Amino acid sequence: MKHRVLGKTGKEVSEIGFGAWAIGGAWGDVSVADAKQALHASLDAGTTFIDTADVYGDGRSERIIAEVLKERGGPRPMVATKAGRRLSPHTADGYNRENLTAFVERSLANLDTDALDLLQLHCPPTEVYYRPEVFGVLDDLVAAGKLRSYGVSVEKVEEGLKAMEYANVATVQIIFNMFRQRPAGLFFAEAARRGVGVIARVPLASGLLTGKMNRDTLFAADDHRAFNRNGEAFDKGETFSGVPYGLALEVVEDIRKLLPAGAAMTQFALKWILMEDAVSTVIPGAKNGAQAQANSAASAAPALPADVIQEIRNLYRSRIAPHVHHLW
Repeated sequence: MKHRVLGKTGKEVSEIGFGAWAIGGAWGDVSVADAKQALHASLDAGTTFIDTADVYGDGRSERIIAEVLKERGGPRPMVATKAGRRLSPHTADGYNRENLTAFVERSLANLDTDALDLLQLHCPPTEVYYRPEVFGVLDDLVAAGKLRSYGVSVEKVEEGLKAMEYANVATVQIIFNMFRQRPAGLFFAEAARRGVGVIARVPLASGLLTGKMNRDTLFAADDHRAFNRNGEAFDKGETFSGVPYGLALEVVEDIRKLLPAGAAMTQFALKWILMEDAVSTVIPGAKNGAQAQANSAASAAPALPADVIQEIRNLYRSRIAPHVHHLW
């Protein structure tokens, strides 16, 4: 497993992290045993960065992580969590000192720790990025020893660019994959210039880029891939990267033709992301040990040839960009 510096945290983390949404909820049934197996497999493979949130299974994901780390003992990986989506209604006014402090205290208890390694605002309303007082609260929580660092998780490139203007924003988490390439422009350049870490989420486009789905694939009723395709529950860009499902399946087949001999689609898709130097870590999810091992293997995979990278850019521009590029 290779490592990269995670922005202004100054910490080195594995370039393949563990995205812990699936072990919390909204991805169909994942038993506690399978969730723990996935985490153990990822950590055994050298993962030193775990990303979760307080709303993943209403704290289930955070609590499972705490249990696994207690079982393992030894050096702890870096654990990032998120706050804000517990608000109902989810409004900018809710991002205040009282609520943020309460969210942090709850995550500290769930994760069984005295300080959060990295707290991220969880895709807040755009207005929040224009409220310096919100980031002042986070500065105070760092000063109080509750947080070691903080960052943001964003829906839109513009939100990430605005967030980076705050001096103590250490990281920005954003969707980046073969189907969502817009961050590779101005956003990556600014992150590199400012020394801000980039956490690439939804790297496999909700599983599409594993190449294992087809038009007959069925999803459980409590899986967001069944109930959020048009943004019924949250931003539709979080589900299949916002790309129409049928079109995405067609483009996956075009991408498959570009795979080097013997290459697996999952590792190919993750390695494509890692070819960007601005990316600090990629956080694919896993529902069992086999998926976690497959994800981790991408770090050691060979670099992709320049012509293949360009072909994927061309596919994006011609087939995918008209559906997503202007939205996020």
